[in-house]
Amino acid sequence: MGDTWRGNAEAAGGMTLVGTMAGVSALLTAYPVLTGQVLRYGIAAAVLLPLVRRFQGAPPKGAREWLLLLCLAATGLAGFNYCLLEAVRTTSPATVGAVVGCAPVVISIAGPLLQGRRPSRKIVVAALVVSAGAALAGGLGGGDLRGLAWALGALAGEVMFSLLAVPLLPRMGAVRLSAYAVTLAVPLLAVAALVAGESFRPPTAAEGAALAYIGLVITVVAFLAWYDALGRISADRAALFGGLIPVSAAVTTALLGRGLPTAAEAAGCLLVAVGVTCGAIPSGRPLTLRPPAERDVRGMRWPSSSTPNCFRWGRTPRRSTGS
Repeated sequence: MGDTWRGNAEAAGGMTLVGTMAGVSALLTAYPVLTGQVLRYGIAAAVLLPLVRRFQGAPPKGAREWLLLLCLAATGLAGFNYCLLEAVRTTSPATVGAVVGCAPVVISIAGPLLQGRRPSRKIVVAALVVSAGAALAGGLGGGDLRGLAWALGALAGEVMFSLLAVPLLPRMGAVRLSAYAVTLAVPLLAVAALVAGESFRPPTAAEGAALAYIGLVITVVAFLAWYDALGRISADRAALFGGLIPVSAAVTTALLGRGLPTAAEAAGCLLVAVGVTCGAIPSGRPLTLRPPAERDVRGMRWPSSSTPNCFRWGRTPRRSTGS
């Protein structure tokens, strides 16, 4: 039960931090978007790579794991940011947010199926409530089909950010996985910036402060919290907390004096709170994941000697009776 509550807290904290990006990004409106993402992930890589040796975990093993890691960086990081940029060019940010806000629903269904288990009806219903609340909290807008297609691409990237990490976490751990992913995303985004015709310029003091916050707090801290949470609770349950992003964005906007939430946004925040609460609180036996050495994956038991416990940063795992 302890791991379940800690996983819930980490998922909630990570997504709340991500939500603050909306307010901070207001300082970067004049800065090249993809170039800013290159700097963001470069800052994160500079912090995370030196930490790799201090925590348990092993590098990717074999072509399959390297391919999964590359796909994670290409879709969940670089691809997500590029699709998001293209989507907001022709579609309102509110519409894009509503589309990306459907990620909990997709993950609540796809996550269990990929792990060979039946989706939880309770979590799927909670995910629908969270997604509806996220759409209301972010506001509703309009756009064209091209923008909607790019928004769907961003949704796919958001989903891959979590689902592709699940099979990698048992060996790599949250720190190593985050470090490798952000490092691989840097050259991918640099190429995307060149394709988009962006040119580098030094950021101003305000822009530099915003990039430092996004790189250190939103990327390093939020990534570590999110991936450690995936090791403690299931991906479908963790995905519910993605609905906190527009809620956090609305609160941050209000605190920065940029306007109070509307009645619809407040109602959306309430829906998110109800959905997250109903879906995240375990019923019956705790849903804490067992240590990787004890868990069967599609009928194959991983040998304990080759599977370091990445989910508890350096701690000896306690035996869990959860499913």
